[in-house]
Amino acid sequence: MPELPEVEVSRLGITPWLQGQTITNIIVRDVRLRWPVPDTLQQACGRTIQHIRRRAKYLLINVGIGDIVLHLGMSGKLRVIDAQHPPVKHDHVDIVLSNGKCLRYNDPRRFGACLWQPNDVLLPLLSKLGPEPLTSDFTPQRLITLAKGKKSPVKTFIMDNDVVVGVGNIYANEALFMAGIDPRRAAGRVSAKRYQMLTQTIKTVLEKAIAQGGTTLKDFAQSDGSPGYFAQHLRVYGRSGEPCEVCDTEIKSVVIGQRNTFFCPECQR
Repeated sequence: MPELPEVEVSRLGITPWLQGQTITNIIVRDVRLRWPVPDTLQQACGRTIQHIRRRAKYLLINVGIGDIVLHLGMSGKLRVIDAQHPPVKHDHVDIVLSNGKCLRYNDPRRFGACLWQPNDVLLPLLSKLGPEPLTSDFTPQRLITLAKGKKSPVKTFIMDNDVVVGVGNIYANEALFMAGIDPRRAAGRVSAKRYQMLTQTIKTVLEKAIAQGGTTLKDFAQSDGSPGYFAQHLRVYGRSGEPCEVCDTEIKSVVIGQRNTFFCPECQR
């Protein structure tokens, strides 16, 4: 599943091609995404794209009167290609632009979304999100305050979008390793000092992943490209049975909240 860095890199990749362009047509080949693609989406036709921003794992394409809201789901991908380029299987939505290009949304599993949000309405799925992790709104004090009395594992806690958005499974594993925190530890039993460190490691792993993803930006404007996951160095995620890079202890894996979880039993306490 694309996580916050992949979505942010998608935003960076498509923005130069979309911003300032007028939407001349929106072609919906299959409305059956996670939620049905609404007819109200056509309100964006004839409007100029003002800017594109990311909120959690959602992309919001603003056209003055509202936003086209995109979510990549489990398998969604975006490309900017010539509008006349023939669609292939799973090309569900085209946002056609005045420069002869189109933003094409491909999603084999159809767990993504393409919705319309007028300026005076905030979609329910965006209304209760926590702060962005790479902003000053995400602080150690927030984690310390919200964790009080919590018995759930700290990994589950930091993946809660009400607490902070966009800390998906991969990056939760990596941030907890860097902070030396056992992912199984109850959130309410993590010290304030460790939450201070964890806040910074979350920021660090996400920033590093976004920087690594920058090498794929050109893929978003290639007709034969397939932008998606990008190569990155992971220190514990997916490395069960391999030696820890710090202490050589065997990396262990458990299931927490139905997610595979990886940690070093020596480095993380």
